[in-house]
Amino acid sequence: MSRDTLGRTAPDTTRRPDPPGRRRRVSRTEARNARAAAGFVLPFLALFGLCFLAPIGYAVQQSLHRTERTGPLGLGGHEHEAFAGLANYAHALADERFLAGFGRVLLFGAVQIPLMIALATTLALLLESASARGIAFFRSAFFLPYGVPGVIASILWGFLYVPGISPLVKIADAAGWDVDFLSRGTVLWSIANIVTWQFTGYNMLVLIAQLKSVPGELYEAARIDGASAWQVARHVKLPLIRPALVLTTVFSIIGTLQLFAEPMVLRPLASSIDSGFTPNLHAYSEAFVGNDPHVAAAEAVLLALVACVLSFGFLRLVGGRAKERRR
Repeated sequence: MSRDTLGRTAPDTTRRPDPPGRRRRVSRTEARNARAAAGFVLPFLALFGLCFLAPIGYAVQQSLHRTERTGPLGLGGHEHEAFAGLANYAHALADERFLAGFGRVLLFGAVQIPLMIALATTLALLLESASARGIAFFRSAFFLPYGVPGVIASILWGFLYVPGISPLVKIADAAGWDVDFLSRGTVLWSIANIVTWQFTGYNMLVLIAQLKSVPGELYEAARIDGASAWQVARHVKLPLIRPALVLTTVFSIIGTLQLFAEPMVLRPLASSIDSGFTPNLHAYSEAFVGNDPHVAAAEAVLLALVACVLSFGFLRLVGGRAKERRR
Protein backbone atom coordinates (compact mmCIF):
# COMPACT_ATOMS: atom_id res chain seq x y z
CA MET A 1 0.00 0.00 0.00
CA SER A 2 1.10 3.62 -0.63
CA ARG A 3 -0.18 7.11 0.21
CA ASP A 4 -1.11 9.87 -2.27
CA THR A 5 -0.48 13.63 -1.85
CA LEU A 6 -3.54 14.01 0.42
CA GLY A 7 -2.36 11.29 2.73
CA ARG A 8 -4.96 8.75 1.55
CA THR A 9 -4.06 5.14 1.26
CA ALA A 10 -3.93 3.94 -2.37
CA PRO A 11 -4.10 0.30 -3.42
CA ASP A 12 -0.87 -1.35 -4.48
CA THR A 13 -1.20 -2.09 -8.20
CA THR A 14 2.19 -3.75 -8.52
CA ARG A 15 1.74 -7.14 -10.20
CA ARG A 16 3.12 -9.95 -8.17
CA PRO A 17 4.44 -13.09 -9.81
CA ASP A 18 2.13 -16.10 -9.79
CA PRO A 19 3.08 -18.80 -7.37
CA PRO A 20 4.87 -21.79 -8.90
CA GLY A 21 1.93 -24.08 -8.26
CA ARG A 22 -0.45 -21.87 -10.23
CA ARG A 23 1.98 -21.58 -13.13
CA ARG A 24 2.21 -25.35 -13.30
CA ARG A 25 -1.59 -25.70 -13.30
CA VAL A 26 -1.92 -23.10 -16.10
CA SER A 27 0.74 -24.79 -18.17
CA ARG A 28 -0.95 -28.19 -17.71
CA THR A 29 -4.29 -26.69 -18.77
CA GLU A 30 -2.74 -25.12 -21.87
CA ALA A 31 -1.05 -28.39 -22.78
CA ARG A 32 -4.35 -30.27 -22.32
CA ASN A 33 -6.16 -27.76 -24.54
CA ALA A 34 -3.43 -28.04 -27.15
CA ARG A 35 -3.75 -31.84 -27.16
CA ALA A 36 -7.53 -31.58 -27.48
CA ALA A 37 -7.19 -29.15 -30.40
CA ALA A 38 -4.67 -31.45 -32.07
CA GLY A 39 -7.07 -34.36 -31.61
CA PHE A 40 -9.74 -32.48 -33.55
CA VAL A 41 -7.37 -31.24 -36.28
CA LEU A 42 -5.34 -34.39 -36.93
CA PRO A 43 -8.19 -36.43 -38.52
CA PHE A 44 -8.84 -33.59 -40.95
CA LEU A 45 -5.14 -33.25 -41.76
CA ALA A 46 -4.88 -37.00 -42.33
CA LEU A 47 -7.83 -37.03 -44.74
CA PHE A 48 -6.61 -33.84 -46.42
CA GLY A 49 -3.18 -35.35 -46.99
CA LEU A 50 -4.55 -38.72 -48.12
CA CYS A 51 -7.32 -37.48 -50.43
CA PHE A 52 -5.85 -34.19 -51.68
CA LEU A 53 -2.10 -33.82 -51.28
CA ALA A 54 -1.17 -37.45 -51.98
CA PRO A 55 -2.93 -37.63 -55.41
CA ILE A 56 -1.35 -34.33 -56.45
CA GLY A 57 2.08 -35.49 -55.37
CA TYR A 58 1.61 -38.81 -57.15
CA ALA A 59 0.53 -37.06 -60.36
CA VAL A 60 3.58 -34.79 -60.26
CA GLN A 61 5.84 -37.77 -59.59
CA GLN A 62 4.35 -39.73 -62.49
CA SER A 63 4.66 -36.77 -64.84
CA LEU A 64 8.43 -36.65 -64.28
CA HIS A 65 9.04 -40.28 -65.29
CA ARG A 66 8.65 -42.47 -68.33
CA THR A 67 8.31 -46.21 -68.90
CA GLU A 68 11.24 -47.95 -70.56
CA ARG A 69 11.02 -51.46 -71.95
CA THR A 70 13.89 -53.81 -72.56
CA GLY A 71 14.19 -56.46 -75.21
CA PRO A 72 14.14 -56.43 -79.03
CA LEU A 73 12.60 -53.18 -80.35
CA GLY A 74 11.54 -52.41 -76.80
CA LEU A 75 8.65 -54.88 -77.03
CA GLY A 76 9.78 -57.61 -74.68
CA GLY A 77 11.69 -58.06 -71.49
CA HIS A 78 10.93 -56.01 -68.42
CA GLU A 79 9.44 -52.59 -67.83
CA HIS A 80 10.91 -50.01 -65.50
CA GLU A 81 10.43 -46.33 -64.85
CA ALA A 82 13.15 -43.82 -65.64
CA PHE A 83 13.40 -40.16 -64.81
CA ALA A 84 12.22 -38.07 -67.77
CA GLY A 85 12.41 -34.54 -66.40
CA LEU A 86 10.12 -32.20 -68.31
CA ALA A 87 9.97 -34.37 -71.43
CA ASN A 88 6.34 -35.37 -70.80
CA TYR A 89 5.33 -31.71 -70.43
CA ALA A 90 7.12 -30.86 -73.68
CA HIS A 91 5.33 -33.74 -75.40
CA ALA A 92 1.95 -32.55 -74.11
CA LEU A 93 2.55 -28.93 -75.15
CA ALA A 94 3.63 -30.07 -78.61
CA ASP A 95 0.42 -32.05 -79.13
CA GLU A 96 -1.88 -29.95 -81.34
CA ARG A 97 -5.00 -31.85 -80.30
CA PHE A 98 -4.31 -31.20 -76.61
CA LEU A 99 -3.81 -27.49 -77.25
CA ALA A 100 -6.91 -27.40 -79.47
CA GLY A 101 -8.89 -28.92 -76.60
CA PHE A 102 -7.72 -26.09 -74.33
CA GLY A 103 -8.84 -23.52 -76.88
CA ARG A 104 -12.19 -25.26 -77.21
CA VAL A 105 -12.96 -25.27 -73.48
CA LEU A 106 -11.83 -21.65 -73.13
CA LEU A 107 -14.28 -20.66 -75.88
CA PHE A 108 -16.90 -22.81 -74.18
CA GLY A 109 -16.36 -21.04 -70.86
CA ALA A 110 -16.29 -17.56 -72.36
CA VAL A 111 -19.82 -18.09 -73.71
CA GLN A 112 -21.44 -20.57 -71.34
CA ILE A 113 -20.32 -19.23 -67.95
CA PRO A 114 -21.67 -15.66 -68.32
CA LEU A 115 -24.91 -17.04 -69.78
CA MET A 116 -25.37 -19.52 -66.92
CA ILE A 117 -24.51 -17.02 -64.18
CA ALA A 118 -26.84 -14.41 -65.68
CA LEU A 119 -29.67 -16.95 -65.88
CA ALA A 120 -29.05 -18.17 -62.31
CA THR A 121 -28.98 -14.58 -61.03
CA THR A 122 -32.24 -13.76 -62.80
CA LEU A 123 -33.98 -16.81 -61.38
CA ALA A 124 -32.64 -16.08 -57.89
CA LEU A 125 -33.86 -12.48 -57.96
CA LEU A 126 -37.27 -13.47 -59.27
CA LEU A 127 -37.82 -16.30 -56.79
CA GLU A 128 -36.45 -14.35 -53.82
CA SER A 129 -38.70 -11.36 -54.45
CA ALA A 130 -41.84 -13.34 -55.25
CA SER A 131 -44.41 -13.87 -52.51
CA ALA A 132 -46.91 -16.10 -54.29
CA ARG A 133 -47.54 -19.72 -53.40
CA GLY A 134 -45.53 -22.41 -55.10
CA ILE A 135 -42.15 -20.66 -54.81
CA ALA A 136 -40.70 -23.67 -52.95
CA PHE A 137 -41.89 -25.91 -55.78
CA PHE A 138 -40.19 -23.80 -58.44
CA ARG A 139 -36.96 -23.66 -56.44
CA SER A 140 -36.95 -27.44 -56.17
CA ALA A 141 -37.82 -27.81 -59.85
CA PHE A 142 -34.96 -25.54 -60.95
CA PHE A 143 -32.54 -27.36 -58.63
CA LEU A 144 -33.67 -30.85 -59.65
CA PRO A 145 -31.40 -31.14 -62.76
CA TYR A 146 -28.37 -30.79 -60.49
CA GLY A 147 -29.38 -34.02 -58.78
CA VAL A 148 -29.13 -35.88 -62.08
CA PRO A 149 -25.59 -37.26 -62.60
CA GLY A 150 -23.75 -35.78 -65.56
CA VAL A 151 -23.59 -39.13 -67.36
CA ILE A 152 -27.35 -39.67 -67.07
CA ALA A 153 -28.05 -36.09 -68.14
CA SER A 154 -25.85 -36.56 -71.21
CA ILE A 155 -27.67 -39.78 -72.11
CA LEU A 156 -31.06 -38.09 -71.75
CA TRP A 157 -30.03 -35.14 -73.91
CA GLY A 158 -28.36 -37.51 -76.36
CA PHE A 159 -31.76 -38.97 -77.17
CA LEU A 160 -32.98 -35.42 -77.79
CA TYR A 161 -30.06 -34.72 -80.14
CA VAL A 162 -29.87 -37.85 -82.29
CA PRO A 163 -31.77 -37.55 -85.61
CA GLY A 164 -34.50 -40.14 -86.11
CA ILE A 165 -35.50 -40.46 -82.46
CA SER A 166 -35.30 -36.85 -81.28
CA PRO A 167 -38.66 -35.03 -81.01
CA LEU A 168 -36.78 -31.73 -81.28
CA VAL A 169 -35.29 -32.70 -84.63
CA LYS A 170 -38.69 -33.88 -85.85
CA ILE A 171 -40.28 -30.56 -84.86
CA ALA A 172 -37.50 -28.67 -86.63
CA ASP A 173 -37.92 -30.79 -89.77
CA ALA A 174 -41.65 -30.16 -89.75
CA ALA A 175 -40.94 -26.42 -89.60
CA GLY A 176 -38.53 -26.69 -92.52
CA TRP A 177 -35.34 -26.20 -90.50
CA ASP A 178 -32.30 -28.36 -91.07
CA VAL A 179 -30.96 -28.93 -87.55
CA ASP A 180 -28.07 -31.16 -86.53
CA PHE A 181 -27.25 -30.84 -82.85
CA LEU A 182 -24.20 -33.11 -83.14
CA SER A 183 -22.44 -31.55 -86.13
CA ARG A 184 -18.91 -30.18 -85.80
CA GLY A 185 -20.13 -26.60 -85.59
CA THR A 186 -22.92 -27.15 -83.05
CA VAL A 187 -21.87 -30.04 -80.79
CA LEU A 188 -19.93 -27.74 -78.44
CA TRP A 189 -23.03 -25.63 -77.86
CA SER A 190 -25.15 -28.76 -77.44
CA ILE A 191 -22.82 -29.72 -74.61
CA ALA A 192 -23.09 -26.16 -73.26
CA ASN A 193 -26.86 -26.60 -73.16
CA ILE A 194 -26.48 -29.76 -71.03
CA VAL A 195 -24.12 -28.05 -68.59
CA THR A 196 -26.34 -24.96 -68.34
CA TRP A 197 -29.43 -27.09 -67.74
CA GLN A 198 -27.66 -29.06 -65.03
CA PHE A 199 -25.86 -26.34 -63.03
CA THR A 200 -28.04 -23.24 -63.30
CA GLY A 201 -30.27 -24.42 -60.45
CA TYR A 202 -27.29 -25.10 -58.20
CA ASN A 203 -25.87 -21.62 -58.74
CA MET A 204 -29.34 -20.16 -58.24
CA LEU A 205 -29.60 -21.73 -54.77
CA VAL A 206 -26.19 -20.34 -53.79
CA LEU A 207 -27.32 -16.85 -54.81
CA ILE A 208 -30.67 -17.22 -53.02
CA ALA A 209 -28.85 -18.22 -49.84
CA GLN A 210 -26.79 -15.04 -50.08
CA LEU A 211 -29.94 -12.96 -50.67
CA LYS A 212 -31.63 -14.49 -47.62
CA SER A 213 -28.74 -13.36 -45.42
CA VAL A 214 -29.28 -9.69 -46.36
CA PRO A 215 -31.27 -7.76 -43.68
CA GLY A 216 -34.76 -6.93 -44.89
CA GLU A 217 -34.43 -3.40 -43.46
CA LEU A 218 -32.17 -2.50 -46.40
CA TYR A 219 -34.88 -3.40 -48.89
CA GLU A 220 -37.51 -1.56 -46.87
CA ALA A 221 -35.35 1.56 -46.64
CA ALA A 222 -34.81 1.53 -50.40
CA ARG A 223 -38.57 1.26 -51.03
CA ILE A 224 -39.28 4.11 -48.61
CA ASP A 225 -36.80 6.23 -50.57
CA GLY A 226 -38.88 5.58 -53.68
CA ALA A 227 -36.75 2.91 -55.34
CA SER A 228 -38.54 0.66 -57.79
CA ALA A 229 -38.17 -3.13 -57.82
CA TRP A 230 -35.61 -2.87 -60.63
CA GLN A 231 -33.60 -0.25 -58.74
CA VAL A 232 -33.65 -2.34 -55.56
CA ALA A 233 -32.37 -5.34 -57.51
CA ARG A 234 -29.69 -3.37 -59.33
CA HIS A 235 -28.39 -1.07 -56.59
CA VAL A 236 -29.05 -3.10 -53.44
CA LYS A 237 -29.34 -6.82 -54.15
CA LEU A 238 -26.70 -7.28 -56.85
CA PRO A 239 -23.91 -5.48 -54.94
CA LEU A 240 -24.72 -7.45 -51.79
CA ILE A 241 -24.60 -10.86 -53.51
CA ARG A 242 -21.31 -10.07 -55.21
CA PRO A 243 -19.34 -12.59 -53.07
CA ALA A 244 -21.72 -15.37 -54.12
CA LEU A 245 -21.43 -14.33 -57.77
CA VAL A 246 -17.65 -14.48 -57.54
CA LEU A 247 -17.80 -17.90 -55.86
CA THR A 248 -20.12 -19.43 -58.46
CA THR A 249 -18.05 -17.98 -61.29
CA VAL A 250 -14.82 -19.48 -59.92
CA PHE A 251 -16.51 -22.86 -59.51
CA SER A 252 -17.80 -22.60 -63.07
CA ILE A 253 -14.33 -21.80 -64.44
CA ILE A 254 -12.88 -24.86 -62.73
CA GLY A 255 -15.78 -27.04 -63.86
CA THR A 256 -15.41 -25.87 -67.46
CA LEU A 257 -11.77 -26.90 -67.61
CA GLN A 258 -12.74 -30.30 -66.19
CA LEU A 259 -15.32 -30.94 -68.92
CA PHE A 260 -15.32 -34.70 -69.49
CA ALA A 261 -18.53 -36.67 -68.87
CA GLU A 262 -20.69 -34.92 -71.47
CA PRO A 263 -18.33 -35.26 -74.47
CA MET A 264 -17.38 -38.78 -73.35
CA VAL A 265 -21.02 -39.93 -73.40
CA LEU A 266 -21.88 -38.13 -76.64
CA ARG A 267 -18.74 -39.32 -78.44
CA PRO A 268 -20.32 -42.54 -79.85
CA LEU A 269 -23.17 -40.41 -81.20
CA ALA A 270 -21.12 -37.60 -82.73
CA SER A 271 -18.19 -38.21 -85.04
CA SER A 272 -17.13 -34.59 -84.50
CA ILE A 273 -16.03 -35.43 -80.92
CA ASP A 274 -12.54 -36.93 -81.06
CA SER A 275 -10.15 -38.03 -78.33
CA GLY A 276 -8.76 -34.50 -78.00
CA PHE A 277 -12.06 -32.67 -77.80
CA THR A 278 -11.28 -31.49 -74.24
CA PRO A 279 -8.03 -31.63 -72.22
CA ASN A 280 -9.55 -34.14 -69.77
CA LEU A 281 -10.70 -36.38 -72.60
CA HIS A 282 -7.26 -36.21 -74.19
CA ALA A 283 -5.55 -37.14 -70.90
CA TYR A 284 -7.97 -40.06 -70.50
CA SER A 285 -7.14 -41.28 -74.00
CA GLU A 286 -3.41 -41.00 -73.38
CA ALA A 287 -3.68 -43.03 -70.18
CA PHE A 288 -6.14 -45.78 -71.11
CA VAL A 289 -5.97 -45.93 -74.92
CA GLY A 290 -2.39 -44.88 -75.63
CA ASN A 291 -1.18 -46.66 -72.45
CA ASP A 292 1.00 -43.71 -71.45
CA PRO A 293 0.00 -42.64 -67.93
CA HIS A 294 3.06 -40.42 -67.57
CA VAL A 295 2.04 -38.07 -70.38
CA ALA A 296 -1.52 -38.16 -69.03
CA ALA A 297 -0.21 -37.14 -65.61
CA ALA A 298 1.71 -34.24 -67.18
CA GLU A 299 -1.45 -33.10 -68.96
CA ALA A 300 -3.39 -33.31 -65.69
CA VAL A 301 -0.81 -31.15 -63.93
CA LEU A 302 -0.91 -28.61 -66.76
CA LEU A 303 -4.69 -28.57 -66.56
CA ALA A 304 -4.54 -27.93 -62.81
CA LEU A 305 -2.05 -25.09 -63.32
CA VAL A 306 -4.29 -23.44 -65.93
CA ALA A 307 -7.28 -23.76 -63.61
CA CYS A 308 -5.31 -22.11 -60.79
CA VAL A 309 -4.10 -19.29 -63.03
CA LEU A 310 -7.57 -18.54 -64.39
CA SER A 311 -9.28 -18.80 -61.00
CA PHE A 312 -6.80 -16.65 -59.09
CA GLY A 313 -6.54 -14.27 -62.05
CA PHE A 314 -10.30 -13.77 -61.97
CA LEU A 315 -10.24 -13.24 -58.19
CA ARG A 316 -7.43 -10.71 -58.54
CA LEU A 317 -9.28 -8.89 -61.31
CA VAL A 318 -12.50 -8.71 -59.31
CA GLY A 319 -10.65 -7.68 -56.15
CA GLY A 320 -8.81 -4.89 -58.01
CA ARG A 321 -12.06 -3.50 -59.37
CA ALA A 322 -13.62 -3.59 -55.90
CA LYS A 323 -10.70 -1.57 -54.48
CA GLU A 324 -11.06 1.01 -57.26
CA ARG A 325 -14.75 1.44 -56.48
CA ARG A 326 -14.04 1.97 -52.78
CA ARG A 327 -11.53 4.68 -53.65
